[in-house]
Amino acid sequence: MFKPLDRRTFLKAAGVAVALPLLESMSPAIASAATAAPPKRMVTICNTLGLHKQSLFPETAGADYEMTEYLEILKEHKNDFTLFSGLAHKGQRGGRQPHACEMTWLSAARNPGLDGFRNSISVDQVAANTLGYVTRFPSVVLGSAMEQSQSYSSSGVMIPGMKEPSKLFSRLFLQGNPEEVAQQNRNLGDGQSILDALMARMEVLKRRGSSGDKQQLEEYFEAIRKAEKDITEAQGWIDTPKPAIDDEPPVDIGDSAELIAKIQLLLDMIPLIVQTDSSRVVTLMIHDHKVVPKVEGVTGEHHTLSHHGKDPESIVQLRKIECKLVNCFDRLLTQLKQKKEAGGNLLDNTQVLFGSNLGNANAHISQNLPIFLAGGGLNHGTYITHDEDDNAPLCNLFLTMLNTMGIETDSFAQSTGAMSW
Repeated sequence: MFKPLDRRTFLKAAGVAVALPLLESMSPAIASAATAAPPKRMVTICNTLGLHKQSLFPETAGADYEMTEYLEILKEHKNDFTLFSGLAHKGQRGGRQPHACEMTWLSAARNPGLDGFRNSISVDQVAANTLGYVTRFPSVVLGSAMEQSQSYSSSGVMIPGMKEPSKLFSRLFLQGNPEEVAQQNRNLGDGQSILDALMARMEVLKRRGSSGDKQQLEEYFEAIRKAEKDITEAQGWIDTPKPAIDDEPPVDIGDSAELIAKIQLLLDMIPLIVQTDSSRVVTLMIHDHKVVPKVEGVTGEHHTLSHHGKDPESIVQLRKIECKLVNCFDRLLTQLKQKKEAGGNLLDNTQVLFGSNLGNANAHISQNLPIFLAGGGLNHGTYITHDEDDNAPLCNLFLTMLNTMGIETDSFAQSTGAMSW
């Protein structure tokens, strides 16, 4: 008979303690829990400079579509994803900033970039708010070059993205020593104290302010209440050991021209995040790195090449970059399929949305968006087309994704009903 192990057992080396994963020998209850149905997850990845549609979309819809340059890269996963065309959000043009629709890819808020614009909650945060702290992190938000993200709170505030894989790895998997854990608890306690003082001051301001002031204060009040709830729930995870993994910590890449390598490092973290159930909601925004990427045969900046003006040589270089990006997506699907769980694999229970906020980057057109949806136990293997002139709401697909996660809701943003195929 084996002796049950303590769940708080650590492996220690070089002053860093890493928690052991859940093992069957830790308790009979844990062993039986291993047979429970795995959780549902959502991953969204946006290449903000689009995908060249002539290299992506087939001529034939349905399951018998022909291979295109980009789809050939993904041929091993043909039955694991659905490709969509003719999807969009309404009201995405008109701002002074032609790339303003980056902000609204996951929210569908109208008129980004115009005076008075205020974003609305993004679909990933709807999922994260509903699930809450069932995992250590309700969501993980990533950016390939900066802290800008496409994740927005219910108050329309952007949630900063993490761009350093090493810091992400540390936050997810490295357990602090007792002094560091105690400091984290004190920091959370300090945050709670500050919020208590703010709440008291808010009541005074509400009595003195105008009706407009009161409305703004009430919205701020709601944000503070959510922060209070988050602090309370986060404190519950402080003393819970982080999961242990065999992977070595990633080494950050400082050269922004290493576009593909930087993106791949972040994507390689996603299977680790979902397999350890550190979070069930992950987003990645692939930015304009404003450099000539280190891709063989490429001599122009990615952004400049995306606005190719139909110049054949520029398009050739753009396709070289985008082939590498599609390769990154292919590798992610491969990794998710290789990791097994509950008689299947991670991809069976993880929806992966990959696409762009621009259907034609050359003209800053935010219609006919390139959209892949992979995994999640959905019926895949087809190319689904919608009207090119009267696009279907991308939010209908978002609604399907939420429902697939078990988040039953009748609408999201511009949706007119869940999408089925």
